[in-house]
Amino acid sequence: MITIIGAGPIGLACGIALKKRGLPFRIIDKGCLVNSVFHYPTNMTFFSTSDRLEIGGVPFISHGVKPNRREALEYYRRVAESYDLPLQLYEEVRDVRGEDGHFVISTEKGSYESSKVVLSSGFYGLPHRMNVPGEELPKVKHYYDEPHPYAFMKVLVIGAGNSAVDVALESYRCGSEVTMVVREPHIKESVKYWVRPDIENRIREGAIRAFFNSEIVEIREKEVVIRTPDGVRTLENDFVMAMTGYEPDFGLLERIGVDFEGDERIPKYDEQTHESNVPGVYLAGVVCGGLNTSKWFIENARVHAEKIAADIDAG
Repeated sequence: MITIIGAGPIGLACGIALKKRGLPFRIIDKGCLVNSVFHYPTNMTFFSTSDRLEIGGVPFISHGVKPNRREALEYYRRVAESYDLPLQLYEEVRDVRGEDGHFVISTEKGSYESSKVVLSSGFYGLPHRMNVPGEELPKVKHYYDEPHPYAFMKVLVIGAGNSAVDVALESYRCGSEVTMVVREPHIKESVKYWVRPDIENRIREGAIRAFFNSEIVEIREKEVVIRTPDGVRTLENDFVMAMTGYEPDFGLLERIGVDFEGDERIPKYDEQTHESNVPGVYLAGVVCGGLNTSKWFIENARVHAEKIAADIDAG
């Protein structure tokens, strides 16, 4: 029995690849099916076209050129049902012990023997922390769902990537008074090309206020303190949307014995087989990029599944 940790699109792809080879497996996830996709903003549209998000040869038909979150959730439910994938959802993996051929997977609900382990746990569960006073206040949100709860409120958005820009524009159009705090001197070049002119024009006309080359210093109940090139400023504030990015659960990898390289903490693995430095433990998807969570996406990580399945089958 092989255990796949993570029921995201790449975890599902790994399961499909194993099933096609007749290899027994289970998929365990601490959240719901494709938990990361579920936690995307309600109105999010993918950067990629639907065909590049397909797995298992199941066609992904969307109404627009680029699918949205709702369509993706429906698609991956359909894929899981089509292949009758053995899912154990809402079951967090606490530890992995043992060696190649004889692993024991410990979860909050029990323990399971496993011959191989495939880690495809993604990164959305652990937000980058700002480590500033007041970050634990209820008004600080590291996840964004939809703009309505913030209508007519003073909203501070931290970041300059796609998530931050989407939050700023949606909140502004829902009636929020939006201010952006950006470490960089401008909006990131990686922002979706059809969105970038919109945010730049809103900032230029003053509809959305932006402080560049700036950072947050402290968060208080009704205000925030920021450091700008012109000095420290205190702003009235109701909500802070910290779109600071996310990172993989390095803790589980470390407990298993996976080694890392460089400042970006790239886990060690064979690029041909995706087996890590721990024999019998494989890595798939965004976790392969360490802190560089923008290296691997669904479209370019789908191939990991076949490499892993082929190596396990050959062994």
